[in-house]
Amino acid sequence: MVMFSLNQIPMLKRILSASLVSLIPSVASLISLEVFSPAALAQPPAASVETKLKVPSIMNYAPFNINRYLKVPPNFSIAVYARINKARFMAVAPNGDLLVSQPSGNKVLIVRPNGSKDPIISDFVTGLRKPHDIVFHKINNTTYVYISETHQINRFIYNSGDLIAKNRQIVVTGLPDSSTRELKGAYGHELKNIALDANHKLYVSIASTCNACKEDTISNPVRGAVYQYNADGSNRRLFAQGLRNAEGLAFLPNTNDLWVVVNNRDNIAYPFNDGSGNYGKIIPSYVDNHPPEEFTRVRDGGNYGWPFCNPNPDTSNGMNNMPFDRDYEFNANGKVNCNAMDRISKGIQAHSAPLGLTFLQNTKFPSLYSNGAVAGLHGSWNRQKKTGYKIAYFPWNNSTKTPGQEMDLVNGWLVPGTQEIWGRPVDMVVDQQGNLLISDDYSGTIYKLSYTPSAKVVKVYRDANFAGASQSFPTTPGVYKANQSDLKVVGNDAISSLSVPSGTVVRVCQHETGGRCREFSAGDYKSVGADLDNIISFIEVK
Repeated sequence: MVMFSLNQIPMLKRILSASLVSLIPSVASLISLEVFSPAALAQPPAASVETKLKVPSIMNYAPFNINRYLKVPPNFSIAVYARINKARFMAVAPNGDLLVSQPSGNKVLIVRPNGSKDPIISDFVTGLRKPHDIVFHKINNTTYVYISETHQINRFIYNSGDLIAKNRQIVVTGLPDSSTRELKGAYGHELKNIALDANHKLYVSIASTCNACKEDTISNPVRGAVYQYNADGSNRRLFAQGLRNAEGLAFLPNTNDLWVVVNNRDNIAYPFNDGSGNYGKIIPSYVDNHPPEEFTRVRDGGNYGWPFCNPNPDTSNGMNNMPFDRDYEFNANGKVNCNAMDRISKGIQAHSAPLGLTFLQNTKFPSLYSNGAVAGLHGSWNRQKKTGYKIAYFPWNNSTKTPGQEMDLVNGWLVPGTQEIWGRPVDMVVDQQGNLLISDDYSGTIYKLSYTPSAKVVKVYRDANFAGASQSFPTTPGVYKANQSDLKVVGNDAISSLSVPSGTVVRVCQHETGGRCREFSAGDYKSVGADLDNIISFIEVK
């Protein structure tokens, strides 16, 4: 089966031509592989359509007592699915029910579909201490739902259709929170986030107690860190540190690569003794963009700098693989070697406050976006002009296993003209129908982002006679790079048939940087890949 995703591909270095043998003389032509302009290189369409939010009548109280609009990509719609006060993290149960944490209510709720009616909401488990993250995980024939509290991690044995949590096991105890004696009731980031890998290892983020402080780096357990346990809570060990507040923990699908999004520090002092007179001062224009928030792979034994080293977005690297600057407050003399820190894979605009992180691979989310990740940007306070308040999308580079250029998938919770905030997204999950559900703890809402494909699409099929697995993508001009599913390489994708709508011309090529190509105008075609050696790395919609 051929899978196409809209990952932006590198600029082609030179013109490469190839003599072609006509496959279907009436429609296939001899062509050259040209250098594409940047405008022609395509990734999935970003949020561009101002869309009226659909709100059921029973849910149209503030902030939906007036019409609200969100910007989404073409062919998407967005609606209010449920209202849950201060909804935070979510998980989809194996049977399709939705669990939603409510730390302020000390409980987790269950949201069940109800046909065409509004969903049914009830308590799944109550009496917890600020529950936050929720993860379903299967070990042998037993399915567990893990739920974090500020001071411990629970798991419950889950059977399909359970409406209340059953068979509670407390697997991790003694996590630091505001009740910890040495903290004297003060812990700014006491909510815990968790993840489990394919080897049944449990990862727990223990966030910092402060904006920046040395005390967290020498505490037991270390704070601003991620710990690893066995799934039953045994064998605790420090996995990585220097991560101020890793809210989103997620594994890149089909790997054990742990990725996190991190809320970085605020009110950073200007770190350069460059004669500007700003050294060591809090300069608002500098604080606005420093240090970036973080979206990074976390390795075993890694140290990501906080609070001694801050990623610098102002070099030629931009937001990618950023070098570090010394933190003026805690490392002005360079006692901590910032060159020894693990670099941050991808920066996000400073003060955006990323919370939830969700990979879209192996989900039913529209295939144009399914090779990528989304992060909920909760929004800023330590910035002259507000930023965040949106869902960011990162296309995934399968070759480098790193995120590509960030773009907006949903925005509009911040009204630019007035700077009004009416929503703050937290977490995202994909339901069994392929919709993206988004939690918002500010308005108390679960949104449903849904895709309705245009009637005019290019469609490729695995089998002859337009049968078997298929995938559609828009007639928007651009280059669409092949993503070969579990094989993790480009190429060797056999397409048996192709359907091109009227008014559209499609070119199918072997390689990103050369090889044979075929060009098809409107019509239906069989055995498309036959004389391309069944190697098709991308297609271009012209």
